[in-house]
Amino acid sequence: MDHKSRRFSSIFLACGMLALAIPAAAHHSVTAEFDPSKSFTVSGTITKIEWVNPHTYIYVDVKDDKGSITNYAFESGPPGNLRRTGVLRTMFNVGDEVKVDADVAKDGSKHLGHLRAVHFTDGHTIVFGNGSDTTDSNTKY
Repeated sequence: MDHKSRRFSSIFLACGMLALAIPAAAHHSVTAEFDPSKSFTVSGTITKIEWVNPHTYIYVDVKDDKGSITNYAFESGPPGNLRRTGVLRTMFNVGDEVKVDADVAKDGSKHLGHLRAVHFTDGHTIVFGNGSDTTDSNTKY
């Protein structure tokens, strides 16, 4: 192999390795982005549900005292992890009136949170977390 071919092969290999590393570097732990020691609660209407990898999102329109509406994004884990703990996409519908408990974003984003719990007007609650604390006694399936 001549010098030019070796150089091209090295550059091609380096680019390939970089392309494989980018998705791994893009994933983050919950505590890297959110502060579990600081939480907040808002009430509003579910406007959108994204149930895709690597994170699920539930979007909620929240109306303030003056009638202004702000859309909040609430992140949770991958759909497969949620399904294994009993949380399914079909438990949420656009138009549902909810109260959401979430952890604050460390970067100061005011309208972003990590889901802790979703409380529905009929009294049932879906708690997000690991296996044993996913749902409470009022959760309906």
